[in-house]
Amino acid sequence: MSLIIVGTVAFDSIETPFGKAERVVGGAALYGSIAASHFTDQVKLVSIIGGDFPQAELDYMANRGIDQEGLQIIKDKKSFFWSGKYHNNMNSRDTLVTDLNVLADFDPVLPESYKNAEYVMLGNLQPEVQMRVIDQMNTRPKLIILDTMNFWMDIAMDALQKVIAKIDVLTINDEEARQLSGEYSLVKAAEKILKMGPKYLIIKKGEHGALLFHEDKIFSAPALPLAEVYDPTGAGDTFAGGFAGYLAMTNDISFENMKRAIIYGSAMASFCVEKFSNERLKEVDEVDLAARMQRFVELSKFDIEAMAGA
Repeated sequence: MSLIIVGTVAFDSIETPFGKAERVVGGAALYGSIAASHFTDQVKLVSIIGGDFPQAELDYMANRGIDQEGLQIIKDKKSFFWSGKYHNNMNSRDTLVTDLNVLADFDPVLPESYKNAEYVMLGNLQPEVQMRVIDQMNTRPKLIILDTMNFWMDIAMDALQKVIAKIDVLTINDEEARQLSGEYSLVKAAEKILKMGPKYLIIKKGEHGALLFHEDKIFSAPALPLAEVYDPTGAGDTFAGGFAGYLAMTNDISFENMKRAIIYGSAMASFCVEKFSNERLKEVDEVDLAARMQRFVELSKFDIEAMAGA
């Protein structure tokens, strides 16, 4: 099934306790598209870049089957640029520079070939931009996945709530879930957020995994303990892309299959953090993914016998 991925394709400059990377490629749509392309060859990219974006990276994505008809290229302007520095715990970071450049005028236009896609993943963008994508669809997609952040909760809550009411899966982190709901307990937060419209809620907890909520069901997915984490930038977008790509491949949006999709998304994210930018994702093949999935199985599988007298 075809999958539209909307978001940023950009440059990042990153500093972590393990080193620095200057002006490497990044962006939610780039990470998400590459991750999704490991599962489906029907990924359709919607984004905007300047004339400075490397043609080699566009060629790499094209070779992975990522359709770029929805990618706007403004040749006389610069691509979106973000710079950040991670703290020693790698869970928090400081934004040093944000240059919107072409993103300031991004008005996504869906090609006709995109307008009947069954799956849509809306990366972290201004809520009005996300809504414009939904409004251009000819038919209601089978599944719409939305990512957002606390910044939009601070400055565009009304617009954000309107788009949340139209989607099926919301992915946010634990702090954002608490802010959006006003509840500290993630279970209570999920109850409130699900009443806003989405059928499913994924709360990402970084190195502590993720939680999936649907009606009265909860699934807790582990994060894979890694010996080295070089760069967490893009891990959440890679997770979302792997999650969406697996669902598009299987065309099954049941709760049980979403549990599997979360583990596949987590596996892709675990690769992403092992090197800067998309370097590690470029190396992953089917054998690597199968081995990583087996590690997830071993991490969470156990047998138990009922206690005597129980």
